[in-house]
Amino acid sequence: MFPSIASDVTERKYVSLPWYESLKPALRGGHEVTLLESGAEFFPALESAIAAASDCVYLETYIYNDDPSGRRMTDALAAAAQRGVAVHLIVDGFGTPDDANPWACALREAGVLFETFRPERRRFALDRRRLRRLHRKLAVIDGCIAFVGGINILDDWHDPKHGRLEHPRLDYAVRVRGPLVAQAHVAAARLWWEVHTVNRSLYRGADPGTKGAHTRLPWWVPSEITPAGRVRAALMLRDNLRHRRTIERAYLRAIGRARSEVLLASAYFFPGVRFRRALLAAARRGVRVRLLLQGKVEYRLPHYGAQALYDELLRGGVEIIEYRRSFLHAKVAVVDDWATVGSSNIDPFSLLLAREANVGIHDAGFARQLRARLDAAIDAGGVPIRLQSHQRRPWPVRLMNALAFLVLRIGLALSGVAGRY
Repeated sequence: MFPSIASDVTERKYVSLPWYESLKPALRGGHEVTLLESGAEFFPALESAIAAASDCVYLETYIYNDDPSGRRMTDALAAAAQRGVAVHLIVDGFGTPDDANPWACALREAGVLFETFRPERRRFALDRRRLRRLHRKLAVIDGCIAFVGGINILDDWHDPKHGRLEHPRLDYAVRVRGPLVAQAHVAAARLWWEVHTVNRSLYRGADPGTKGAHTRLPWWVPSEITPAGRVRAALMLRDNLRHRRTIERAYLRAIGRARSEVLLASAYFFPGVRFRRALLAAARRGVRVRLLLQGKVEYRLPHYGAQALYDELLRGGVEIIEYRRSFLHAKVAVVDDWATVGSSNIDPFSLLLAREANVGIHDAGFARQLRARLDAAIDAGGVPIRLQSHQRRPWPVRLMNALAFLVLRIGLALSGVAGRY
């Protein structure tokens, strides 16, 4: 059932967890964690794992785009389903609104079990529940290997709004082997069953071909927990029930304990008061705090809203670098020997509303590797923001910053989470 994942391991260990297993983060040793930068490294690794699958594949993504990388993934998923692997795919109804396009039809015809999380029925409806999206990017293969990160099924060189890019999008994911995968497997199987059950009960786009054993409640989820390395890691999930602040608290705890460095990269950055205070407190006690943020305007509202916070942070000793070589989509951080890679931005959408998944890694070697990758990105496309130059920005930009900040705060109030932010 499970392919070999480490040739130097002689005794393999397995566990069958109940579907109601706690998804509270549990820091454990015995992991191999491989850093994957952007689609150039992520897609070949995921494609290879799917090609070797013999039992089941779970894949969750916010965006699934019909581009060169998306078509490669479609071929890999379809081939796995055709050879008898139970392939489960969930896309978000807002990030991937059209589930009747050619690639979706091809997947269904191949036998892929396909669901949409909260399908969009009224595109412009004023309902704050529409903000509760599936934003995590999670894949579990045969219960023995997991992929977690910020990379959608979207080509590095293509943007749905801006077309062909001059340079590839910057993003990260990790491939994980070891005990953590069992928890990821439970999370993926549970969400699949939840989404399938809700969609069928509400008659909103459930695939009529997804009947049978693979759609029943998975009372027990079998996984491999063979130690694959020496890295300590924990899976951190955010939902709207029991784990509402898991990822935010992990960030705040790490920043509060920082001794020498905080390096944070976030595509969308609009932190709450507590988060900003934590960054400023770290800078005051002599920690070097650096933020790598979006420099190219992808979406005007979050871009100008983030810039409204620069003055406070720069005055407090925080370094801000805007990445302008291409679009920044990373959601990662290095705090001394702790690192995290995942789907959660530092904004209210990710921290308070969407379903997210990050991996927290306690390992000096991995932290050095991620830090080196981020430093290389800063050298290649980063532009430091100076306090004096920021204060001299043109008045139209200042006006945009103020308006974006106001709109975002109003949006928070209407969403019902402003009091917790």
